[in-house]
Amino acid sequence: MTIDLDKRTCPLPASSNTQVLLAHGGGGRATHRLLEDLLLPTFSESQSESRHDGAVLKMGKERIAFTTDSFVVNPLFFPGGDIGSLAVYGTVNDLAMCGARPLALSCALILEEGMPMDLLAKIAASLGQAAKRVGVSIVTGDTKVVDRGKGDQIYINTAGIGSVADGVVVGPERVRVGDKILLSGDIGRHGMAIMAAREGLSFESNIESDCAPLDGEVQSLLNAGIEVHCLRDLTRGGLASALVEIADASANQIIIDEETIAVREDVSSACAFLGFDPLYVANEGRFIAIMPAEQSEAALETLHRYDEQSMPTIIGEVTEGRKGLVTMNTTIGTRRVVDMLSGEQLPRIC
Repeated sequence: MTIDLDKRTCPLPASSNTQVLLAHGGGGRATHRLLEDLLLPTFSESQSESRHDGAVLKMGKERIAFTTDSFVVNPLFFPGGDIGSLAVYGTVNDLAMCGARPLALSCALILEEGMPMDLLAKIAASLGQAAKRVGVSIVTGDTKVVDRGKGDQIYINTAGIGSVADGVVVGPERVRVGDKILLSGDIGRHGMAIMAAREGLSFESNIESDCAPLDGEVQSLLNAGIEVHCLRDLTRGGLASALVEIADASANQIIIDEETIAVREDVSSACAFLGFDPLYVANEGRFIAIMPAEQSEAALETLHRYDEQSMPTIIGEVTEGRKGLVTMNTTIGTRRVVDMLSGEQLPRIC
């Protein structure tokens, strides 16, 4: 059985859209300019709003984080994950970057006419399993079907809400000179896993995506009393773009050390072979946390206790200097400017 254009509904609860809110997602310089110059001035009521992974809304005495994301990854299945699990984890992670505990998700499916029903069932099962792993419910949704050849089988949009605890305020505007920057683990695996699957490439070892939920790690930091100033997951644009965005939004300079940034040998070799820079390669299970210097060691210990297999490191600090400037002390003793790319290094990775 396949999806029929004349049968435009699937057994998911329907919902109505009542408001458009824009939450910032990473990318290259072109994406950044699109947001800043066109979309944010059109949709945002205040230009002073924080540029972050989601919006934090006050609802009575409660604070609720709200985010939305769309997933067009190609291929649909890749080593370490698939579009279903990626849709859940990607949205949960955006909530986590607001300091929120995920509560519920919506799920909208854009299906191409002719898509095999067994493929849809497999993706739906992955969505459900990922939501169960995180402990959130998919409570509402929508489906639409587009003409054959117009939809690349399936696109997914998810939105999520989460609860922000009293006293938790996370955003680039809280970043201060002297803060340390913690990286939660090695980088570059997701982008290289997608590239290998897309192009049918074989490496000496099987590179799997780091696709995973981050809410547990983030909540462990907050529950330990770490004064987290800013969080950012390292998706499109990778580590480099996230750092530049934070440096720009906080009006500070950031200095990082290359030798502290973990890149697996097989990922490094794949990047070198394909001409990619690991700093710009997307991740789906890594984040940076910025906090006061005196709490950085406690933060490392907290993440080690949460997951003994994790490899968090302190990779740099926030300094006085030129707004938006990120520099890196290289392993050969030079200093390199880290900037955004003009476009996406590898499209359709999420």
